[in-house]
Amino acid sequence: MSHLFYQGRGRKPVLEQARGVYIWDKDGRRYLDGSSGAMVCNIGHSNPNVLAAMQRQMEKATFGYRLHFETEASETLAARLSALMPEGLSKVFFVSGGSEAVESAMKLARQHALATGQPERWKIFSRAPSYHGCTLGALAVTSYTPLTKPFEPMMQAMPKVPAPRAYLDGLDPADPETGRHYADMLDAAIEAEGPETVAAFIVEPVGGASTGALVPPAGYMERVREICTRHGVLLILDEVMTGAGRTGRFLGCEHWGTRPDIVVMSKGLGAGYAPLGAMIVDEKLVDPVLDAGGFAHGFTYAGNPLACAAGLGVLDELARQDLCTNAQTMGEALMARLHGLMQKHELIGDVRGKGLLTAFELMADRVTKAPLPAHLNAHQRLVDLAYERGLIVYSRRTRDGTEGDHILVCPPLILEPAHLDEIVEGLDASLTALAEDLAPALRG
Repeated sequence: MSHLFYQGRGRKPVLEQARGVYIWDKDGRRYLDGSSGAMVCNIGHSNPNVLAAMQRQMEKATFGYRLHFETEASETLAARLSALMPEGLSKVFFVSGGSEAVESAMKLARQHALATGQPERWKIFSRAPSYHGCTLGALAVTSYTPLTKPFEPMMQAMPKVPAPRAYLDGLDPADPETGRHYADMLDAAIEAEGPETVAAFIVEPVGGASTGALVPPAGYMERVREICTRHGVLLILDEVMTGAGRTGRFLGCEHWGTRPDIVVMSKGLGAGYAPLGAMIVDEKLVDPVLDAGGFAHGFTYAGNPLACAAGLGVLDELARQDLCTNAQTMGEALMARLHGLMQKHELIGDVRGKGLLTAFELMADRVTKAPLPAHLNAHQRLVDLAYERGLIVYSRRTRDGTEGDHILVCPPLILEPAHLDEIVEGLDASLTALAEDLAPALRG
């Protein structure tokens, strides 16, 4: 009997050890971590240099409360992160995870509005579908029905605009007019709500779990920046999944030269070595808040020196191994192989992604984009089939969480060609088995 409970009653094997891209259970069975956990373990498991950095910090101190002490680890990591940001984003607020980072950004946007004499600005725009975290504030800017509906009476829902799912709408993602089309929906929605009431717009540069590695159409990110600037709306980029090299650049927004006002990071920043996240802010936003009495927000483990030492070790490994370049190179190879699987398996209706943030969507008909019947639960079935074959992948539903099965394939950035072969072989066999499983239901 387990005394733990999480999402359900299912049980999994007991983890014994993890090294590089592989994990072993207590029975000695090996799994290839094809999703980096939950898109977390960017530099792979048990990196000895990161473990050594954590050990050195443990020998000094494992905790120092921020109201009592500054720590060398947190100050150094803040400086290193600032140097990796677009110009002007030089103030860092550490947290323990992505949801905390998003909550922090939302509250800072609101406090900045108050501190600058704009108390009517409180709305945080986001997209539908989207996922920004599981706390009530983060859920308010999330659009994913299974996760949000139970808690709607408990939170202040925020305005949403459609995500730029050009492939579903029959539009050309390479055409700048497509990007303008979707971005102008944000412009119109801000005008309808009243620009003076809108504090910020939060968006993932490349979609994560809710849209399955959705890459924005040409011109979209640039137009969004222009719209936010014109209306005095802060642009919050949720880089929780895209940051720390996942897309082939340190930040996903670098692909489009989009300068945010606030960046939120987690996942790959701590890379599974310690709970760590960060909000990195334009320094112009911080001074008015501090001058008005301070940022009324905080977490006990903010700037924990052990977590920050892990983060420094992760940054060192990203640079030492040039993992952003490897993510770009191996990501291109992975995308080509996924397109090959699409040619072989009719169940795959779309392939998309950037770097090693990739996904494919299962469809009943790739021409009409009709989803598989939701009751077949195809996305979870494919995850289970892959797991049986020693391959870990991650799934969600693309269409507001209720239908549209997609599989995220996001291995660690240390991926090598032999690992890629193993991933594709596992997916190929799993897709063949899934097609056989679903055939009777689809024929009926």
